[in-house]
Amino acid sequence: MFLEMNDFLKPDEVARLREIATRVQFVDGRVSNPHNQAKNNLQASETDPLHGESARIVTAALAHCAPFRDFALPRHIAPPLLARYEVGMTYGAHADTSHMRFGNEVHRSDLSATVWLSPPASYDGGELVVYLGTRPVVIKGEPGSLIVYPSTHLHEVKPVRRGQRLVSITFIESLIPDEFQRTQLYELSEVAAQEGLKMEWGNRVRLDAVRNNLVRLWSR
Repeated sequence: MFLEMNDFLKPDEVARLREIATRVQFVDGRVSNPHNQAKNNLQASETDPLHGESARIVTAALAHCAPFRDFALPRHIAPPLLARYEVGMTYGAHADTSHMRFGNEVHRSDLSATVWLSPPASYDGGELVVYLGTRPVVIKGEPGSLIVYPSTHLHEVKPVRRGQRLVSITFIESLIPDEFQRTQLYELSEVAAQEGLKMEWGNRVRLDAVRNNLVRLWSR
């Protein structure tokens, strides 16, 4: 199951991230995965102070986004990282590694997220393709939009043929590792949100109790 959101970031946040991208140092994307022959992109240097600012902007937006929290049930969010693709750059089909190290901590990657920063008309190619079995799902978002999908799925970034593709990416360790269980909890949250005050209060309390008890049962 995917979560797609338009206007995830405010226009001023998108503008600031794009400004940072003109000033931050970019390095070979393989610095974080030197043995990945499919990876050909650039990413912000994690030693550049501007990387920290860009990560804080996206992290704060995720923390304040209720639909994201209900969908991902995040335990840990990796520091978001600016990634840039110039003409000819690509990221071949791959599944994200099961665990990622951040300093002295190791976290599981249950979900992957991309925040789009470049207008889609400003570059050709560069589509994110997520494979559901043999079926490709092609995504190319507007600036400030968000896509979250299971890290277990094969996915790729098609070669950029014109212009520049700029995104912010991150990975999420969920309280609920099992995708099926996480989806059921999200559906319960959606029912509660859509019914709202129309639902009889006693039934609303019972629904919330079921959801919270399932989180207790399934969380790790």
